[in-house]
Amino acid sequence: MADLFENPLGLDGFEFVEFSAPEKGILEPVFERMGFTRIARHRSKDVQLWRQGDINLIANYEPRSPAAYFAAEHGPSACGMGWRCRDAAKAYAEAIERGAEPVETTPGPMELRLPAIRGIGGSIIYLIDRYGDDLSIYDIDFVYEEGVDRHPVGAGLKVIDHLTHNVYGGRMAHWAAFYERIAGFREIRYFDIKGEYTGLTSKAMTAPDGKIRIPLNEEGAGGGGQIEEYLRAYNGEGIQHIAFACDDLYAAWDRLKALGNPFAPSPPDTYYEMLAERLPGHGEPVEELKSRGILLDGSTTEGDPRLLLQIFGQTVIGPVFFEFIQRKKDEGFGEGNFTALFKSMELDQIRRGALNVEAEPAE
Repeated sequence: MADLFENPLGLDGFEFVEFSAPEKGILEPVFERMGFTRIARHRSKDVQLWRQGDINLIANYEPRSPAAYFAAEHGPSACGMGWRCRDAAKAYAEAIERGAEPVETTPGPMELRLPAIRGIGGSIIYLIDRYGDDLSIYDIDFVYEEGVDRHPVGAGLKVIDHLTHNVYGGRMAHWAAFYERIAGFREIRYFDIKGEYTGLTSKAMTAPDGKIRIPLNEEGAGGGGQIEEYLRAYNGEGIQHIAFACDDLYAAWDRLKALGNPFAPSPPDTYYEMLAERLPGHGEPVEELKSRGILLDGSTTEGDPRLLLQIFGQTVIGPVFFEFIQRKKDEGFGEGNFTALFKSMELDQIRRGALNVEAEPAE
């Protein structure tokens, strides 16, 4: 995939997302229920590598490490991410020159020193130039489990499509400017979602490679909504959800369901009754969508359907959750579904008593 615009860090997609927790037993069952397999352990640190398709998830339990301190502050959480780049040393030098905060990493003997900068909420962004089928960072720093497939198919999830940030009110511009200045990101989507009582504003940023996509979410009018609840539960700004893409969401859903992965509540029947009007000629089997609770968005103008199939999981790592998607030429984030989804989540907040409905509805 050719760069969309100038790529100062030479970025080339996500390499991994790193997670941490105060104790073991929280992350592992979540990964297993999504079809991931633990394929390796770090040579000298209490760190695990879980994989499915081209998705790498890191579970970091190393004491007195940045991940441990992050978990002490935020609880079970996503504490970092790795960006693939063409030359990590050059990318790091360029990022620092552009104002990024350097992060010192401490490798063990005969292990790689991974260049890193500070990211959202104190998390770490690692810059990785050893990846793919060649000699990767895992071939050097990890020991593979015996008899385990190093490239498991799992539930059919293939790549990290995007991950979102929840930020404090008034901070969206700060983080948008951070990604623009440090790595040349640009805004590709902007949407303002309003529920009955609360709302949110989202600005979707993409890296020059078109593979690293990061929507930023900020609380909208009314306050007390989902973003604010996340910020309280997480004790700060951070990664809200991670989206995995696949080639067949119907089959992936069936596998995920069989593994026990918990999904968000399905939308009301009226959602599916209105699909023909909202997306005429979409061509998807409505009953198959409905039976699984899969959402459909996109455009069908001029007889050329550009569709996005998506479904969300429940919060499973603190307030962090996962999204599962299939893209059929649509490169959006399900904006057409956001209002319906937002209102359903708002209703869940009301039922749980997390939202005060005596307040005036949002304007």
